[in-house]
Amino acid sequence: MKYLAWIGGIVASVVGVVYVLAFTSLGNSIVQPIIEEKIIHFTKLESKLSTFSLNMSSFEIVVEVDKDNIMYINGNYSLFSQTFNVAYRINMDKLQTLKALTNAPIQGVFHTDGTVKGNPAFITVDGKSDVARGNTTYHVELTEFNPTSIIAKVKEADLASLLYLGGQKAYANAEVDLDVNFKNITPHAMDGTVLLQTNKGKLDAALMLKEFAVNIPRTDFSMKLDAKLKGDDVDYTYILSSNLANIATSGNVVPTPLKTDIKYSVDIQELAVLKPITGADVRGSFTLKGNVKGSKEELIVDGKSDVAYSETSFTATLKDFAPDKVTLNIKNLKLERLLYMVKQPSYATGTFNLDVDISDAKTGKLKGEVVSSIKDGLLNSPYMTKAYEFTTPMPYTAFNLQTRTKLNGNLVDTKVNLESSLADFDIKQAKFNIKDGSLVSDYLATIPNLDKLFFATEQHMKGSIAVNGELKKAKDLDLTIHSKVVGGNIEAKLHNDDFHADIKAIQTLEALHMLIYPEIFKASLDAKVDYNLVQQKGKMVGKLVDGKFTQNQVLSLIKQYAGVDLYVETFKGDVSADINKENIVASLDLKSNTSAIKTKKTKLNSKTKQIDSKITIVANKSPVAVTLKGNVSSPKVAVDLEKFMKSKAGEAIQKEAVKFLKGFL
Repeated sequence: MKYLAWIGGIVASVVGVVYVLAFTSLGNSIVQPIIEEKIIHFTKLESKLSTFSLNMSSFEIVVEVDKDNIMYINGNYSLFSQTFNVAYRINMDKLQTLKALTNAPIQGVFHTDGTVKGNPAFITVDGKSDVARGNTTYHVELTEFNPTSIIAKVKEADLASLLYLGGQKAYANAEVDLDVNFKNITPHAMDGTVLLQTNKGKLDAALMLKEFAVNIPRTDFSMKLDAKLKGDDVDYTYILSSNLANIATSGNVVPTPLKTDIKYSVDIQELAVLKPITGADVRGSFTLKGNVKGSKEELIVDGKSDVAYSETSFTATLKDFAPDKVTLNIKNLKLERLLYMVKQPSYATGTFNLDVDISDAKTGKLKGEVVSSIKDGLLNSPYMTKAYEFTTPMPYTAFNLQTRTKLNGNLVDTKVNLESSLADFDIKQAKFNIKDGSLVSDYLATIPNLDKLFFATEQHMKGSIAVNGELKKAKDLDLTIHSKVVGGNIEAKLHNDDFHADIKAIQTLEALHMLIYPEIFKASLDAKVDYNLVQQKGKMVGKLVDGKFTQNQVLSLIKQYAGVDLYVETFKGDVSADINKENIVASLDLKSNTSAIKTKKTKLNSKTKQIDSKITIVANKSPVAVTLKGNVSSPKVAVDLEKFMKSKAGEAIQKEAVKFLKGFL
């Protein structure tokens, strides 16, 4: 009995202590700061329990999260029957101060009040709220603390207030109604309906213009979502209607495991309005409709569209939500319309076609073929002339383009054929490695009429030219250039910014003919050119052999009055030039058995077309000094003929000097 008395005493003492701590004002005052500290730790705010009263059958608690956000809770309970009847009222008048608690950019106000009744086995929650200036009522049932039934009605909530509540600007306003009626929300045994409607919707055009530089007309919209949930199935219909876009989708979805059988359609009058959502800077109209069927293991998405006035269709197969197979067909897409939609200048018009057949779309295992073409292409010559500031108009340029690409693992192998009224361009094999980003490609460029390039070169030319080579791009850029031109060969290469060219046996007479210069000097030229594209600096060093002058009045007068026949002389010598951007400093030293032609540091500005040169012609030991200054098309020429100037030949020679010097310089 003694021990029972001790045990009884201990139990009584513990019960007494618990009673005092839990159910008396003294105990409440002791426990209150402890609970308050826990609330501060949880909310990360200087919260406080302004009221904490707990007794054997009732309680009252007031939590001040801060001065603008307060929660009131009071009610009755029974420890023995474990029943309770609790009333609550939550006044959140400044939600933005709760950011540390919510970790979300919420703002505005939120009020709700209601009751919680029941016992641990079954609880009901009934309440109302003024969220987003609407009238909201809700009824929630919990079985063993798990929600099993929800009934909620929201009437005439304000969309702008909802957006503000979520930290967003009021891009739109509307009345929102929501009716949720779930008899059962137990997983795999769902039974209920959801009806969501927005009415009297309007977009704020002024705010859209200010925030996104998107100018849209007055836009009214409405939306309706009607969903029925039964077991694992969700049958739904969704419709968004407006004067800018109409979107509809309907069908059946099983969330877990995922199964879908739905239809969709999109009709957008103006894509620019979606920029705030998609971030895509596009414009124009767009329609799309199709189906989504299958499961996570194999999902098939197909669709048809009229993008850029085309007939477009596609089918994509996804496995575990990763692309597996893709087919895409685009017919008669208008290039000018596509450029308009992506807000690009109207560079060209034409009809674009595309066929894509990818049998394996997995990364690193690509298999398939892509064929594209542009037919009846026409460059916008007036726009190109203005955009690139050509001094003369770009000519009418029609073109057709065909490409064929084969996909094999990480390799993309492409063939290109471009035909135009300016030039033709062919690539037989361009291999791009997706994994390392490297590219190896051949090319052939053919220009049938060089004079059509006058708008770009500002140099009239005759004849044609063909250039071929290879392009490599990995860590470095390497380009080779091969061409047979004006009777000789050019072998060149570009390594990153450094250009080098070897010129072999170029025939000057043919070159002068191509450049439409007086054809007065025939020779063979070998030269080397080194030039840096970034620094725009370089050097040319060459040799002329087997040089002979053709008939011209200057040399004919020298022959008549000086008794020296330069036509029979064979010249050879050196030519060089230093290039520094548009400034060129050239030297020429030609010699024959009896004569010489020499100039040092001839200055030529390729941009201003100004020349400054002193040339010495030695004919049978008799020098003739010539100075050349001014614009290369009509320079001022001074000829010091010494004794010859006193003769009748002086004036005639001086008149012909311009043509003579212009020819071989």
